[in-house]
Amino acid sequence: MKLAIAGDSAGEGLAKILADHLKTAHEVSEISRTEAGPDAFYANLSDRVANEVLAGKYDRAILVCGTGIGVCISANKVPGIRAALTHDTYSAERAALSNNAQIITMGARVIVVDPVRTKTAQAADQWIGLKPG
Repeated sequence: MKLAIAGDSAGEGLAKILADHLKTAHEVSEISRTEAGPDAFYANLSDRVANEVLAGKYDRAILVCGTGIGVCISANKVPGIRAALTHDTYSAERAALSNNAQIITMGARVIVVDPVRTKTAQAADQWIGLKPG
């Protein structure tokens, strides 16, 4: 599966962790703040990635900001995109099966980034592994 993963200034650390994890089984493109330049504002990153998913450049995407809310709202402004805020395996499952979401969003400031204690990577794996709706 072709995935895009992007994070703003608050989310780039978690985005990198997720990208490194998902690269073991998927083709992952990291949209970094450095690459995006002055367009690294969360709304611009979300719009760019959502349009690239819609155009077929990526099958799915994960967007990360401080809360996950801003990138979710921004991605959902793109007609035809369904983005869902996902912080656990249950919401990841429902994003795929109930909502047919092409994009999930996460909040780096509301998730504990510790491989022993967090379910973040498992949530991403579960969403990717489920056939939409």
